[in-house]
Amino acid sequence: MKRLALRTGVRWKISVAIAGVGALIAVALSLVVHNSARVSMLDSARDLQMNRLLFAQRIYETTKPKTEPKFGTKLNDPALPRELRYLLEDGRQATYVQDHHSGAPDIWAAVPLGNGDVLSLHNRIADRSAAIMKDLDRALIIGSVSVVFAGSALGVLIGGQLSRRLRKAAAAAGKVAQGNTEVRVRKAVGGVVRDETDELARAVDHLTDALNARIEAERRVTADIAHELRTPVTGLLTAAELLPPGRPTELVRDRAQAMRTLVEDVLEVARLDSASERAELQEIALGEFVGRRVSVLDPDAVVRVVHESWVNTDPRRLERILGNLLANAAKHGRTPVEVTIEGRVVRVRDHGPGFPEALLREGPSRFRTGASDRAGQGHGLGLTIAAGQARVLGARLTFRNVNPEGAAAQDGDSGGAIAVLWLPEHAPTNTGSFPMPRLAD
Repeated sequence: MKRLALRTGVRWKISVAIAGVGALIAVALSLVVHNSARVSMLDSARDLQMNRLLFAQRIYETTKPKTEPKFGTKLNDPALPRELRYLLEDGRQATYVQDHHSGAPDIWAAVPLGNGDVLSLHNRIADRSAAIMKDLDRALIIGSVSVVFAGSALGVLIGGQLSRRLRKAAAAAGKVAQGNTEVRVRKAVGGVVRDETDELARAVDHLTDALNARIEAERRVTADIAHELRTPVTGLLTAAELLPPGRPTELVRDRAQAMRTLVEDVLEVARLDSASERAELQEIALGEFVGRRVSVLDPDAVVRVVHESWVNTDPRRLERILGNLLANAAKHGRTPVEVTIEGRVVRVRDHGPGFPEALLREGPSRFRTGASDRAGQGHGLGLTIAAGQARVLGARLTFRNVNPEGAAAQDGDSGGAIAVLWLPEHAPTNTGSFPMPRLAD
């Protein structure tokens, strides 16, 4: 079962983490400061209440005859809290804070008298003290919110810098994956601060260098083998021409010619892999050019020009691409083969079983002809060469099937395979670069 994955950036993850930690710290500190301030304020109120009560007690006990207690004190107050009564049982003076569901708490102070009576005093905490606590709570809330927002901004700043570096590294790695081996990820990342991103970029650069070295070594071995085979194969073909006519001679000539074609194709693949090939550009009418070349390469193919367009490209390489696509359609597909030209786009379609899924997924691969229903002929170099020549032209060659995988054929038609060549608006120059578009005056 496929798990649902949420896609988020590093910037927001860091921002949320810093904001969360800042909020926890702010709340914890606010609670500590609030409780400390409240305890200190209540202790001061208790001391003040007890001092007032002791002063009233001295006056009460020294007055002759006895009168009613003064200064708001009460004798044997029935509202005296039960908790405070327990504290007075040992004959000691005590204070007590009585909280209410709403409003400020009451501060009680009580002292036992010699005759068993209890003199007590209570009143609400001063309004000034309550106002100070409200102001303190308000300041703590504002400070906590400010810390959270400041932490979020700091997280966005730090995460944004890291995210930009990672995105630059990913973009550079993507260019390397597309074949631009001159790109260096560490240089693309840049920056003054060195962190794990630079270590990742350095590792990717080392991996790129190792792969390039391995690919170059394989290319050189392939090219050297093909060069070494070229001379004996040419001699073999020449010797086959001297054999007397007959069926065995035809078989030898056919196999020798196939071997020569294979050697030439391998050499061409090696040249394309070296990225040293350059296009020789000419301006041509694409529809008219393709129509003439297809009539020679495959007279049975149907050519349809939807929209004519002038393009700047290399006619020889374009003809090579067309020839390989038509040859592939003739070998592995079924007639009719249809060639459609629409602007700068050329489509070649056959009506066979379609391209194998491995080719659609990974692209052309040398010496792999695909599934068993399209195998048995060729060496898998035709489409590889076509894709390589398209890269030299700055074009894009894509492959797809008319019917998706698993779709049922209709009326006995399997649908077929479609190769699409997308020629660029600005073709590469002879040096391999792309011309800069001229700005309007």
